[in-house]
Amino acid sequence: MGKSAVVFGATGLVGRHLLGCLLNDTAYSRIIVVTRKPIDIEHAKIQQVISDFNSIESVKDELVADCFFCCLGTTRRNTPDLDRYYEVDHDYPVWAAHTAKAAGAKTFVLVSAVGANPGSANFYIKMKGEAERDVIAAGVERTYIFRPSLLTGRRDTPRVLERVASALMSAINPLLMGKLSRFRSIPAAQLANAMVASSHHTASGVIIYHWKEIKRWQ
Repeated sequence: MGKSAVVFGATGLVGRHLLGCLLNDTAYSRIIVVTRKPIDIEHAKIQQVISDFNSIESVKDELVADCFFCCLGTTRRNTPDLDRYYEVDHDYPVWAAHTAKAAGAKTFVLVSAVGANPGSANFYIKMKGEAERDVIAAGVERTYIFRPSLLTGRRDTPRVLERVASALMSAINPLLMGKLSRFRSIPAAQLANAMVASSHHTASGVIIYHWKEIKRWQ
């Protein structure tokens, strides 16, 4: 038997690439995909667990694996209610981390955001920082946090502003040097590849990855 993984957010931009990476990784033999609706991918490795977070406790016992990946997140446009926004980007990842700990998982991999800071006055940055803080507090032995800036790649639902920003960032990226390099845009596919690569590490503790570290796995 190979390694097993639980994936939250497998239908999003990063999650779709992550799932593809896991399916191609011979070290993984079982992938539990937690989703609200059935995904249209049939594969011997995949076990689908259909649930939303209103009923997630009822399937908790099915979520047992070596590594948990969390790519959950929404946007202000899709979720204008700030309480609901916070629930998706903070409460759900924290629940997932505690579930991973209870299930005996040794690794938890989280997609966060560049600049995440629980002390920030900015709602989004503060929310991401609080999510990181509380995921770390769950105490999974190896907690790896990825802080990308703008993610590029084809989404199911195009975002016009992101397409414009992506075009601008392709010109600006080379100008962002040193500590500013963490603000460079990065393809979601590269981020997903780095997340899977990190899951094979055995270093205990909390490790935070920015653009420079993510690019090393391209």
